[in-house]
Parts: sequence; C-alpha cells; structure tokens
Amino acid sequence: MGYLQTAWESYRAFLAQAPVVGTVATAVVAVSFVVTWAHFEQMLNHNPSEPPFVRYYVPFIGSMIEFGINPIEFIRKHQRKHGNFFTFLMFGRRMTVCVDIDGNDFFFNAKHSSVTAEDAYNSLTKPVFGEGVVYDVPNAVLMEQKRMIKAGLSIENFRSYLPIIVQEVNDYVDRHWTQPEGTVELLQCISEMIILTASHSLLGPEIRKQMHEGVADLYHTLDSCFTPIHFLFEWLPLPSYYASDKAHAELDRIFGEVIAERRKHLGEKHTDMLDVFMESRYKNGELLSDKHIGNLLIALLMAGQHTSAATTTWALLNLAADKEIVADARREISSTMEREIPASADLPVPSLEDIKAFGTLDNVVRETLRIRSPLVQVMRKVIKPVAVPNTDYVIPAGNYILASPIISATDEKYYADAEAWVPGRWNTQEDDGPQDKATTDYGFGATTASARSPTLPFGAGRHRCIGEQFAYMQIKTILYVLLSRFEFELDPKRGMPERNFNSMVVLPMGPVLCRYKRRSN
Repeated sequence: MGYLQTAWESYRAFLAQAPVVGTVATAVVAVSFVVTWAHFEQMLNHNPSEPPFVRYYVPFIGSMIEFGINPIEFIRKHQRKHGNFFTFLMFGRRMTVCVDIDGNDFFFNAKHSSVTAEDAYNSLTKPVFGEGVVYDVPNAVLMEQKRMIKAGLSIENFRSYLPIIVQEVNDYVDRHWTQPEGTVELLQCISEMIILTASHSLLGPEIRKQMHEGVADLYHTLDSCFTPIHFLFEWLPLPSYYASDKAHAELDRIFGEVIAERRKHLGEKHTDMLDVFMESRYKNGELLSDKHIGNLLIALLMAGQHTSAATTTWALLNLAADKEIVADARREISSTMEREIPASADLPVPSLEDIKAFGTLDNVVRETLRIRSPLVQVMRKVIKPVAVPNTDYVIPAGNYILASPIISATDEKYYADAEAWVPGRWNTQEDDGPQDKATTDYGFGATTASARSPTLPFGAGRHRCIGEQFAYMQIKTILYVLLSRFEFELDPKRGMPERNFNSMVVLPMGPVLCRYKRRSN
C-alpha cells in the first residue's frame, strides 16, 4: 500500500503543476483502459463456433509484434495450445490460421464463392503488377491468364532457355567474380542472376538488352511496394505508390515500343512469353491489350524473382557447408552428361533431359524448399461464412485465413530430424504428395485437387503456382554452372545466416557473405 500511496501523491503533484497535460494524460489512459477492456470482453465472450482466439494485450495491434518477430514459432506455439485452427488479431485484422495437412487442404481448396485470394492480395499486388492482371481481375479472368502463361511454359521453350541461362550465369560471374577467389554478397549476386536469366528467357532479348539501361531499376521501384506495410496500410499515401505509378508509365512505354517493333516482323517467331501474350486470346476472342501484356510480363518476372532467389541462395549456402553433397552432384553431372565438365565458361549446355536427371540437385532444391520455404504464410479473405470440415468451427466473413505449409513440412510427425537439411532423404522418402490423385481443371489445365500433403511449396488448388517446372530448371541450371566453376565456403565470421522474417519473402539475414574460389580443370 505504501507504493500505491506514494504513486498517488506523485500523480496529484503532477496534476497540480501541469493540469492541462495531466488531464489529457488521464483521459488517454482512461480511453485506453476502456478500449482494452472491450477487447478483453470480446475475447472472453468469444463465439464457441469459431476457432479459438489468441489472447492479446494491445488493442488493434493484437499479436502482430510476436507474429512478426518469428511467425513460425508463433504458429507452432499456438498450434500446441489450440490445435490446427485458431485466430489471432493483427492490426485490426482477424487472421484464422489453418495448419497441418487438414489445414492445408481446407485452405487451398476452400470454395471461391466463400474465400478469395483477390480480396486478400489485390491491394498488395496491383501497385507492383499493374491493373487488369492477376488479382486485379475476376477469378475467371485470372484462370484464363494462367492458361496463357502455362501454354508458354512448354517443353520446346524450356529447351531454348537452357543455353540462355548458362550463358547469362557465365557472363555474370566473368564480369563480377574476376579474382581467383574472394567473398561476395551471395543474395545480391543470385538475385541479379535470377532476374537476368528470367528476363532474357521469358521476356525476350529486347527487354533483356535494356536491363542495364534502367529497366532493372524500374523493377526495383515496383518491388518496393511488395512489403508488409503495403498490405497492412494500403490507405497510407506512401511515396512508393507515386514512384510505382511513374515506373509503370515508363515500362508501358518501353514494352509498347518492343511490341510495336515485333508486330512489324510477325513472321519471326520467338520462344518467349512476349510472343505468347501477343498471340493469346480470351475465350471471348479478345486479344490482350499492350498494357496488359506489359503488366503480365512484370507479374511473370516479379512473382518468381524473390522466391527463386531465396531458394537458390539457401541451397548454395547449404552446399557450401556440405562438401560431400557437392561431390555427389559433380559426379552425377559428369556421369549423366558422359564427360568431364570443364571448370570454365566452356561448360557444355545440358539438355532438358540432363537437367531432369540431375537427381542430387533435384534433392537439394526439394529439401531447401522444405525447410527454407520462401513463403511462410499465404492468405485468403473470407467473404461468406465457411465451415471447417470435420470440426464444429465456422469462420465468419471478414476474417482472413492464413496457411503455413512449412509448419507440417518441418514436423517430426512427417520427417525424421525435420529441421535438418538432408537432401538424401528424398532418395528413400515416401511420396509426400496428396494421396488422392483426382484432378480438377480450374481453367488452366488439370491439377491435383487434394492438398492433403505436409509439403506444398508451390501451393495447391486454383492458385497453385504454374511456374514450378521453370523454377526447378532455372535453379538447377544456375547451380550446375556455379558448382562446376567454383568451390564455395561459408564466411567464417558469419557462418550460416538466420532467417529474416521482416519481408514478404523469407530471405537470409544480410549481409549474406560467402567465399568462392575458382576451380581448375
């Protein structure tokens, strides 16, 4: 009681000396108390038909701080307490988490009439991709756009991309890694390799030639809008929105000139997505406008840029720490291609069949995606109340639902020593895909309907990523070139980086330093 009496007397003295400030402070404290109590009342009177609600102590912000620091640990903690479905508050948004194989299947196959990706993501993606594409169109139109993209990701086109990727990576390291050995910021280097190889192969040589003339900077400007703050506070007049508008206007001009020049030479065929989009039609016979062609090219490049860069970087970091896997990969490459591979820019270009046969590299990519998935969470918005199968829960309209397949992908229930990077596990690991092999065509071709799987790095259902095969080919080809020409070691001072959860894509915490040394033939 003595402490309370002293505090009260100090507070009265403060009021006497600064009555206005003191009165305002008292009012703020009182209002905060009332609001907080109202939120506690909301939690205490939680509707039992809804998933359990995570307690919080700061109104509006809710559990955002704890979630933002480490979303994986946050989800695991409350999964242990509440089960595979629970709700938490994040900056005024009610987020219902759906995890494990039941949560994965519910999330990815919820009916579009009740749960949509467009309402969850449009405010985030429209400033980046532009209007009239991806989540800025009705879902039926998005499915048609995915059909167009999938048509361009053909085996024939993949064969033409391989020499381009090998050439771009060789040119890059010859320009930038000029010393016999040294230390590089690996994430930055890999990110640049990804955007150069993807822009040249997918967008075409004309656009690739302009990357050094400012196009890469324009992409970077758009990319600055792809952050959590743009999802949480879409109404803020952020300078990045104005910069994005200017970048789009300049890209419209550049793409428009390239498209106009190609139309002058319609007889010349190219194996890139620009040609595909110029010839594609919607079901009603309508051609894509030049603006929408440009925006789809932006979306195609940006959608896979960070995820592929993160996966390739994590893979190379783990390879730098495991010489045995590197040796296995090199032996398999030489055996598959039936020749010794020179450690120079004279590398032979592997065939598409060779790339597919690089089983060790396939395991490396697959295992990296399992434990270092670039996307920790994906979201949808509930627009009509939706029942969770095999439970008594009904998720109300207005909630967001959030899936995190990495939770089941690193669960000891499904994988022994689940947090360890062990590529060899995929030589004996039983098929971890959905047991139900029934397919559904959502408008872009048949895809497995079930999502009852512990690992779903490319999603499932109508929003399944159609770039999986290109990503595997691109990443494995980059690794083929780099492992053939260089030895890698982790930086002795920093070692293996921690994960950075402060961006939409989970990247290694920077600077991501790695040592390289040129191999001799």
